[in-house]
Amino acid sequence: MRKIQASYDVMVIGSGPAGQKAAIQAAKAGQSVAIIERDSLFGGACVHRGTIPSKTLRENALRVKHMRQNAALADFELSEATEMVTLIDRLDEVLKSHDRYMRKQIDRNGIDRIHGRASFIDNTTIKITNVDGTTIDVSVKKVIIAVGSYPRKPENIPIDHENIFDSDSMLSMLYLPSSLTVLGGGVIASEYASIFQALGVKVTMIDRYPTPLGFLDSDMTDVFLKAFTAMGGTWMGNKKVEKVYWDEINEVVTECEDGTVVRSQKLLCAAGRLANVDGLQLENAGLSLNDKGLVSVDDTLCTEVENIYAAGDVIGPPSLASASMEQGRRAACNALGIDIGGMSQLIPAGIYSIPELSSVGLTEKQAREQHDKIIIGTAKFAEVARGQISGNTEGMLKIIADSQGKKILGVMLVGEGSTEVVHIGHMAMLCDAEVDIFVESTFNFPTLAEAYRIAALEILAKRSQ
Repeated sequence: MRKIQASYDVMVIGSGPAGQKAAIQAAKAGQSVAIIERDSLFGGACVHRGTIPSKTLRENALRVKHMRQNAALADFELSEATEMVTLIDRLDEVLKSHDRYMRKQIDRNGIDRIHGRASFIDNTTIKITNVDGTTIDVSVKKVIIAVGSYPRKPENIPIDHENIFDSDSMLSMLYLPSSLTVLGGGVIASEYASIFQALGVKVTMIDRYPTPLGFLDSDMTDVFLKAFTAMGGTWMGNKKVEKVYWDEINEVVTECEDGTVVRSQKLLCAAGRLANVDGLQLENAGLSLNDKGLVSVDDTLCTEVENIYAAGDVIGPPSLASASMEQGRRAACNALGIDIGGMSQLIPAGIYSIPELSSVGLTEKQAREQHDKIIIGTAKFAEVARGQISGNTEGMLKIIADSQGKKILGVMLVGEGSTEVVHIGHMAMLCDAEVDIFVESTFNFPTLAEAYRIAALEILAKRSQ
């Protein structure tokens, strides 16, 4: 790392997906750039406590699930004393490789990496507190806030990171628990609940809403719930958690308002996330959080202060690493007056539960609210040879089209491979292609992508009805 300069054209606060792309874009535009990270690890929570660790665990959970499905070939069960480190055995290698790649990319672009804490003195002056406690004031022309988020901690849930965990500390457990209660029904809750259930942990999901992942169509969440319960999981919807506590012996007790009591060895609270702005002293720069605890931005990702931009989880949904990367890039371009047009609203969402779910565009519910009539085409993975070969028969693909059955309004999938296959529909929508493109295209055989042809043919058949 080079010596900190007295001034920079662009200062990026946070080294996660949004911060990295913002810094690189600004540097490629010929600006002097610094990126500051308070964590000793470069890459943010996404890399070290979220996306990459959980997906690494998921890969091993899938292997365990597949071995159990093929009991005729191997009678497999995990040991009761399985250490968590053995289930994320490749994580250290993955993180080190990713860290090396990121650092080289930052250094190659001439960006100064600073390990320390940033706080605003005013909108053009950042105080940097180094790890040794010394401080330096740095003058900046543009600032991009990309500090991410941290888990929300409800007052009635005493998270101790030993028996009661949040999503950032979940993988710090020493041993695989025999039972787990998951509070929440959102993306993080659904991912971890299904992953641990696939590993043979007895999982109970509890949420105040009737179904998990309520922003998706019910036919998608029905497949997820069916798979989750088939693995042995329990879903408890319409429940309000009143109290959670450790019994001081060996169990976490969850008491619900209706009298329901659930006991488990460990508990995960996945109750949403908040903007990670503590210590930034936003008020000194003329900034404040909105009523959702997030930093507000306009369509250009500019905050209420004209030289300060924000990107990633700190500004709220969609809170996807992929979207954060693009937001970071665009925030840098907009801050520097580089015209790249508006950001596409077509952002695919990927949920890495078991099974996967993914979507792009409008859901069926949204489409019915916005259009007088729509035409739906579906295809079960059980209808394509690849689904049968891989045992991936639980999934499905759905294409949502307009009343003429031509314009693609949305694509939704559930089943293993969904987060990859969705990009075919995404590209078609970006190119404004009609549903017919899926009929006219030749797909490799056998592939899950063939489901697009089946769903499209159903739409074509309904056009004249």
